[in-house]
Amino acid sequence: MRNRVGIILVLALVAGGLAAYLAITFLGRSKQQEQAGTQPRQVQVAVAAKDLPVGAILKPTDVKLVPWPAEAVPAGYATSVEEVVGRGVITGVKTNEPLLASRLARKEAGGGLPITIPEGMRAMSVRVNEVIGVAGFVLPGTHVDVLVTLSDEQSSSGARTEVLLQNLTVLSAGQEIQQDQNGKPRSVPVVTLLVTPEQAEQLTLAATHGQLQLALRNTLDEDTVETNGVRMANLLPSSRKAVYRPVLPRSTGRQPSRVNVEVYRGPNRSTSTVDTTVTGGGQ
Repeated sequence: MRNRVGIILVLALVAGGLAAYLAITFLGRSKQQEQAGTQPRQVQVAVAAKDLPVGAILKPTDVKLVPWPAEAVPAGYATSVEEVVGRGVITGVKTNEPLLASRLARKEAGGGLPITIPEGMRAMSVRVNEVIGVAGFVLPGTHVDVLVTLSDEQSSSGARTEVLLQNLTVLSAGQEIQQDQNGKPRSVPVVTLLVTPEQAEQLTLAATHGQLQLALRNTLDEDTVETNGVRMANLLPSSRKAVYRPVLPRSTGRQPSRVNVEVYRGPNRSTSTVDTTVTGGGQ
């Protein structure tokens, strides 16, 4: 009798342990499947390891790979360091930004300023000073208008200032080392503008025969303004033509007060003036 009870207890323990093992195994597999189902698929994306300026040639130390959700990868992304190393940066890239194809030049294009110039456009530099350069606020990416001033000898209509070119993009702004009259090196501020070939011709002629001035404008303002320019002859208010506006007398409420009456006496004619004043308040 006791042996039979012992066997039953052993079988019960074995069955309970097997059930517990199966339950733990089942729950573990379910949890793994659940986690695998909630985590999105990821891919490796090449991003900037540090801030990269325009014109920089990418080196292996400038690039790193980070996991990126496969469903949200940007267009033109790179999946390896080799894809982007040796290519020039067209627009500035911040740390951890994806290195997209639209922001990089071809490997054979090299680096520096030339890769930032769109096809059909030109980069032209003009010498400026603190006043012409808008006190240092003319920076890469800003937009400016170019004004030119011609003296009496340079303009048939006398000294005048006009807006020559509008809404030009500034590619770079920096210093250039040139020699002064004594042959000593000096630092000259230079601004490089993005222009068409025709605008380059206008800018060259204006810089040669006139004085240039830059006017900083809102980057979002792309409107072209028509102006007549200004001449010395009409610069000051006192030199502008006055417009005559006659001053009309105030109404007094009276009707015309006198009329002329011709009087004939035979062959003789005479003229008399009769007062016919009538006020607004009575007769």
